[in-house]
Amino acid sequence: MSEDNAPDIPPDRLAINPRSEHFDADKLQRGVGIRFKGVVRNNVEEYCISEGWVRVQAGRAMDRKGQPLTIKLNGPVEAWYEDLGENPPVARKD
Repeated sequence: MSEDNAPDIPPDRLAINPRSEHFDADKLQRGVGIRFKGVVRNNVEEYCISEGWVRVQAGRAMDRKGQPLTIKLNGPVEAWYEDLGENPPVARKD
């Protein structure tokens, strides 16, 4: 599929931490919606659609560098850009 015909969907993996290699400010600025196990989540730190997991903050705990501790939850993940309106194309593992 060429770039021109590709659906406008978020990447397979994305993180909100600027230190991560999967961080992309331009994509995050658009707003990415995440549905994990059928529930829309707004506390996701990082996700991977193909591997089927999300990372969420583990309470208020911090590591020794002052970064929030996260836990990895496994299950089906779907992602979409929130700036595309009511029925945006959704990225999911088929």
